[in-house]
Amino acid sequence: MQKIELKIQGISYSQAQANSYALIMVEKGGRRRLPIVIGHFEAQSIALEIEKMKPARPLTHDLFKTFADSFSITITEVIINKFQDGIFFAQLVCTDGMETREIDSRTSDAVALAIRFRCPVYTYESVLQEAGIEYEGDEPANEDTEDIIGSPDNEFGSMADDELQEELMKAVENEDYERASLIRDEINKRK
Repeated sequence: MQKIELKIQGISYSQAQANSYALIMVEKGGRRRLPIVIGHFEAQSIALEIEKMKPARPLTHDLFKTFADSFSITITEVIINKFQDGIFFAQLVCTDGMETREIDSRTSDAVALAIRFRCPVYTYESVLQEAGIEYEGDEPANEDTEDIIGSPDNEFGSMADDELQEELMKAVENEDYERASLIRDEINKRK
């Protein structure tokens, strides 16, 4: 089966499921989006890595990356290979340079690891046909789509720049990474 590359378009709070987020993957060079419901922890982990924010202590995905690096194991690609009963399934394609193995993974964990290993994320046409949503705009998705975290209007819009920096430091110190990523989004939006 031919693989289709996906890029992260954004993460937003899911209106459909409480305490969940929607990870929006976009078909590279195409018009289809793949919305994947993920949990709070995974959304936080993905957002922190995209924003290049380092938590005071490593998150589980960071620990996995350090562990794999210690044993010269790398993830070469992630494949979202199945959509069944409303659930996405994924595989990590791993190698130690001599042997390659495919390991089953939750899709949210696979994407969080793909960002850390800087490897591509793929899916198959059958998955896009079943779960994809066609974008109705004039332009297809840009092939150079960068990973973007969407931020809704929030309480930080009225704060001064120095207040935002102070709030960012507090959020990181308190390990409130969701709040920190929202503050960082506001800071970046102002640049």
